[in-house]
Amino acid sequence: MGAQHEYRSRLTWEGNQGNGTSSYQSYSRQWRVCIDGKPDLVGTADPTFRGEVDKYNPEELLVASLSSCHMLTYLALCARNGISVLSYSDDPFGVMRTTSDGSGRFESVTLNPKVEIADNGKQGLATELHEKAHAFCLIANSVNFSVRHVAEVKERGK
Repeated sequence: MGAQHEYRSRLTWEGNQGNGTSSYQSYSRQWRVCIDGKPDLVGTADPTFRGEVDKYNPEELLVASLSSCHMLTYLALCARNGISVLSYSDDPFGVMRTTSDGSGRFESVTLNPKVEIADNGKQGLATELHEKAHAFCLIANSVNFSVRHVAEVKERGK
């Protein structure tokens, strides 16, 4: 059995505008996550669910978590395999469906990493390591929907 890792935070709803949740329209969806020693993260619901467009929502953060987990896993694999990554960006895209009764779920997330490496002759291995990163990504292994990636790896100057 492997090592156990624990993560703690505090979530506080900040949306009581005087009457609590007396009606669906009567409260703000704003919340705050506090993690010791780190800046607070202020969020809300998706605007579809009466949230504020200028704050983070759980759906965006889930997609960002998948993207950042893949990236960090990929960078570690490249470092361990002698591949020098010079730049990495991603434009992930998630699809969530809701039903008429208000329930729903994510159907898929597609990651679109674009990577530039310094190592001539290692583009093939750098591309293959995306598959391994996907298999090792702790967040992707924790969700019950499809997480795909469409990676683009270029060697510097090419």
